[in-house]
Amino acid sequence: MTAREFFSRVRQRLVRYGVGELLAGWWFSRRLTRHGIIVASDGHPWPKVINRGGVIHTENCQFYSGVRLEVGPGGRIEIGNGTYLNRNTEVHAATLVSIGRTCKISWDVVIMDSDMHTLPGRVSEKPVVIEDDVWIGCRSIVLKGVRIGRGAVIAAGSVVTKDIPAGAIAGGVPARVLSTVKEAADRG
Repeated sequence: MTAREFFSRVRQRLVRYGVGELLAGWWFSRRLTRHGIIVASDGHPWPKVINRGGVIHTENCQFYSGVRLEVGPGGRIEIGNGTYLNRNTEVHAATLVSIGRTCKISWDVVIMDSDMHTLPGRVSEKPVVIEDDVWIGCRSIVLKGVRIGRGAVIAAGSVVTKDIPAGAIAGGVPARVLSTVKEAADRG
């Protein structure tokens, strides 16, 4: 990105978000390994980063109050351009959590690639991949080893324990495919 493009984007964001949210985003982004233009919205508690020796790469993103990004030694969090994480969302990565572009993550969502403890004879860490254009509803939980396909929608309160295909609408505990985005649009 050229300097001219960068300042053009900053100007656009100043008009949309204001100086306060951009300054808060700049302050928050100091703890990230690599980042684009970050917007931190809605004040206290500010978004928080806990980095225990991993890598956090974000593109141009928006983080609301209470968001927490936590990465362990050798872990990696990747968040794509245009994605936002709403209030009190937590992302925990022991190996990899990858969130694609233009994803919409609602309030109180937890995304984690680990059991946070080990059990004898069991693998406790598997990467989580959330592809582009995914919507995840309020108070959902995405557990280790899951891939959510492009354009999928996860209903509020779901616990995602298995892969969700692209374009699917999934919900429940554990989450299962209920419909597709195309079928819902045809009915709508």
